[in-house]
Amino acid sequence: MSSTRVPGPRSHDASPAELSGPALSRFVWETKYRKGEERSLRDSWRRIARALASVEAEPGDWTPRFEAVLKGFRFLPGGRIQAGAGREGAVLFNCFVLPGPSQSVQRSLEALADTVATLRAGGGVGCDFSAAPPMGWPALDGPPAPGPVAYLELWDEACRTFLAQSARQGAMLGVLRCDHPDVEAFVAAKRAPGSLRRFNLSVGVTDAFMTAVEADADWSLRHPDEGAPVRTLRARELWEHILRCAYDSGEPGVLFLDRINAANNLGWRERIAATNPCGEVPLPEYGACDLGSLNLAAFVRNPFTERAALDLDALADTAAVAVRMLDDAIELSAFPLAAQAKTARASRRIGLGLTGLADALVMLGARYGSRASLALGRRVLRILRDAAYGSSIALAREKGAFPAFQSEPYLESEFVRRLPVRLRQLIAQHGIRNSHLLAIAPTGSISLLAGGVSTGIEPIFAGVQLRTVRTAGGGSRTIRTLDPALALWRGRGLAGEPPGFVTARELPVEAHLAMQAALQPFVDNAISKTVNVAADLSFEAFRSLFERAYALGLKGCTAFRAMREAVLREVGGTCLAP
Repeated sequence: MSSTRVPGPRSHDASPAELSGPALSRFVWETKYRKGEERSLRDSWRRIARALASVEAEPGDWTPRFEAVLKGFRFLPGGRIQAGAGREGAVLFNCFVLPGPSQSVQRSLEALADTVATLRAGGGVGCDFSAAPPMGWPALDGPPAPGPVAYLELWDEACRTFLAQSARQGAMLGVLRCDHPDVEAFVAAKRAPGSLRRFNLSVGVTDAFMTAVEADADWSLRHPDEGAPVRTLRARELWEHILRCAYDSGEPGVLFLDRINAANNLGWRERIAATNPCGEVPLPEYGACDLGSLNLAAFVRNPFTERAALDLDALADTAAVAVRMLDDAIELSAFPLAAQAKTARASRRIGLGLTGLADALVMLGARYGSRASLALGRRVLRILRDAAYGSSIALAREKGAFPAFQSEPYLESEFVRRLPVRLRQLIAQHGIRNSHLLAIAPTGSISLLAGGVSTGIEPIFAGVQLRTVRTAGGGSRTIRTLDPALALWRGRGLAGEPPGFVTARELPVEAHLAMQAALQPFVDNAISKTVNVAADLSFEAFRSLFERAYALGLKGCTAFRAMREAVLREVGGTCLAP
C-alpha cells in the first residue's frame, strides 16, 4: 500500500482535489476507518481479522485467513465492521428495521425512542408507518390522530435533534402500505425541497393493487386497525400519483411486499413490512443487517486484453471465508437494543454481496446490460450463492444451525427450493448456520475505500465525479474521483475510453432493470439498485419502468431522474443520490 498522504479533511473545499487508486483509499481510510495508532491499511486489516477471529475456537488459525481475504480489497466488510471491529461495545451492524408508530401514542413514543437509540449507535433504520391511524381519526381520549406523515416529521426532527453533534447524520426509510388512507399525502411528502431530509420513502405495494392498476379497477383505502374501508379511488389514479412524484423528486420508491414475503426463507414464522434504508435487506421488526461485499474488480485477471477473465475459483473461496467472518460478527457485535440481539441471533441473517461489477465488466470488455454482461452476472451470482450456502452448511456442522431453524418449512421456502439438490440434501442432514446469506448493498463508503470502484451492481455513475464524504470528526470534504477502470486504461497510455465503458445515464432503462432481474433469482435477501435516468426522459418512458420492474419479478424499484451535476453525498456511510 502506498504511503502517499493527502491533505486532511476540511469542512469546505472550493477546489476539490482529484483522488484515485491508493491516494483515494488512503484518504477514506484516514478519515473514516483508521483507529488509534494504525499506520496503514494493513494495520486495519489485521485489527479486523483478529477481532472477528477472536470468537473462533482457534483464533490463531483464522486470523491469517481472514486477513488474507481483506488484502487487496477482495472482501470489504460493511463499514460498521471496518470501523468498529476490535473496539469494546461496538455495533457492527449497518442497519435495522424497527416498529413504527401505532394506534397507541405511548407505544409510538417508545418506538421513536428505540429509533433514536439505534441511530445514535450508528445504525440506519427502516420503519413501517402503516399502523398509524389516518390523520384526524378520532381517539377515545385526547386529540385526533396526527397521521403517518406527521409521525414521519416527528421521526425526522428527532433524528436531527439527537444526532446534531454526531459525525453520522442518520439514514432512515419510511414505508406506508398502498391501502392506507393517508397514502396520497405520504407519496407527496418529499416533494417540497428540504423536507424529510433523513428519510427515503417507499410505498408498500401489493399484488392485489398491481392487479387493480392493470384492470383500471377501484381500490379501497382501509383503516389499518379496523380494516374497514375509509374511501375508494381508482387504482390507476393512485399509481399515477406515485409515478409523478417519483418522476419529479426521486421519491417514493416501491416495495413489492407480497413478492418479498413469498420469497422469504423464514416466511413461515415472520411477516416483513419494511427494509433497511437502502432496500437490500427486507427485515422483520428488530431485524438487523450484517453486510459485506466481494469486490469483483479485484478478481479480474489480465484486464483489457484478450486473456481477460474473472478468477471464479478465487471468488468462491473468498466467499466461503467471508461468510464465516460475517457470522462471527454476530457474536462479536453489541446491539443498541436487547430485542435486536435476540432477533439477530435467532436467524443469524447475513448479507454477502458484490461491488465493482460495472468496473469488472469494463475490464473484461463487456458493456453493462449486454447479453454477455447479463450472462456473466448470472454465472457469478450462481457461484456466489452456492459457495455461500455451502459455507453456511459447513458452519452448521461445526457450530450448529441458527436457533430458529426448522428443516421442513425452511426447505419448502421458495428460494431454498431452487437450490441445487446437493445443497438441499446437506441442509436436510446438517441444517444451516444462517437463514439468509446474500444481499447486494450500495457500498458507498467501502467502494471509495477500495479506490472508488463502481458501487454494488450499479453502472459507473460517471468517469469523473464529485463525492462529498462525511468525515469521522463531523466535517465533510468534497473530492473529485476518477473511475478505477478508466484510470487503469489511461495509466496504460491508452486514449479515450475503454470498449464497453458506459455511464448510468447513458444506459436505457431496460439495461438497469435487466441487470437487477438477471441477478435477483440468486439473492435471498434483495438488491439495492437505483435506476438513474436522464433529465429529459419523458414521463411516459419513466412510468413504464416501475411496471416493467414488477413484470420482471423484482422485489422493489427506485428511480432517480438526474437534474443536477453528478455530485453524491454520504449520509451515515450510505451513498444517496442528491
